[in-house]
Amino acid sequence: MDLLQRFCDNLFMSVIIETRNLSRVYKTYRREEGALGALKGFFKRQHELKMALKPTTLSIEQGQIIGLVGANGAGKTTLLKILSGLIYPSEGEVSVLGFKPFERKSEFLRQISILLGQKAQLWWDLPPAESFNLLTHIYQLDPAQAKSDWQNLAERLNCTDQLRVQLRRLSLGERMKMEIIGSLLHRPKVLYLDEPTIGLDVLAQNTIRRFLAEYVKQYQPTIILTSHYMDDISRLADRLLLISRGEIVYDGRVEDFVAHAEKNLQLDIKSEETDFEDVIHRFFEKESGRRPTGGTLPT
Repeated sequence: MDLLQRFCDNLFMSVIIETRNLSRVYKTYRREEGALGALKGFFKRQHELKMALKPTTLSIEQGQIIGLVGANGAGKTTLLKILSGLIYPSEGEVSVLGFKPFERKSEFLRQISILLGQKAQLWWDLPPAESFNLLTHIYQLDPAQAKSDWQNLAERLNCTDQLRVQLRRLSLGERMKMEIIGSLLHRPKVLYLDEPTIGLDVLAQNTIRRFLAEYVKQYQPTIILTSHYMDDISRLADRLLLISRGEIVYDGRVEDFVAHAEKNLQLDIKSEETDFEDVIHRFFEKESGRRPTGGTLPT
C-alpha cells in the first residue's frame, strides 16, 4: 500500500526546477603585491577563471523542501542566484516554472522569491507595514487581501507588535521575520532561502522553522534552503543536496544520509543518537581531503 501511495504521489507531482549541465565560471583579476605589481597590472593584467559551479543536473518537484548544504564558497549562493535569474549561467540549461530565469520575465518574477539572510530587502528607514504596502503596489496585489495576508503572517511569526517600528530599530530576529513576510506576500510558487536563521537566537530559529513547516504544508511552495545550522535542514528538508567546490556530491533523503556516510565513506558513527551536524562536518572534512584542491584555471 505504501508503494502504491508513493507511486500515485510521484505520478501527480510536477517538476518545477530542472537543470542540465548547468555551470558558472567567474573571471577574476590577479594582482601582484606592491607598487611595481600594480604598475605591471596596469599594462598587462593576469586573469584566472574560477569554477564556482561545475556542471550540475537537477530535477526538483513541486512542494519539496531542498536542503542545500556546503562550506562557504562551495557554490550554494551561486546556484540560487542562477535559479532566481540574478546571474547568467556560463553553460548548460536551466528551467524554473517553465521559464529561463536569466530572461527575468515579469510572469516569472511574480512567482518566485529569494531571501538572502545577510542582506536587507525591505526599506531600512520604513516600518515593515509601509514596506508591505509598497510591495503590494509593486506586485499589483489586491490591497485588502495583501494586508490581511501580512497581518496573518505576522501573527503566526509572533511579531505583530513590530509592524509599525522602523526596520533599522528592530533586532536581527525581528528583522528576519519581517523579511520572510515580505518574501511571501505575493505567495510565490518557488522560494529560495539563503541562511534565513543566521545569527539568530535559538527561540527565533525555532519560531521560523515551525512557521516554514506550517506554511509549506498549507501552500505547497517549492523551497531551496541553505543554512549552516543543521537543525534547519534536519527538521525541514525532504531532500538533502551537499555541494563541495561547486559540485553536488550527495543527493538523497535526509534520513538516509547518516547511513550513507557510515557505509560508503567509512565514517565511524557509533552513537545511537547521532549528531547530524557532526556527521555533516566530518563528511566535508573527508570530502575536502579526498577531492583535488583545484578549481582555479589560469587564462
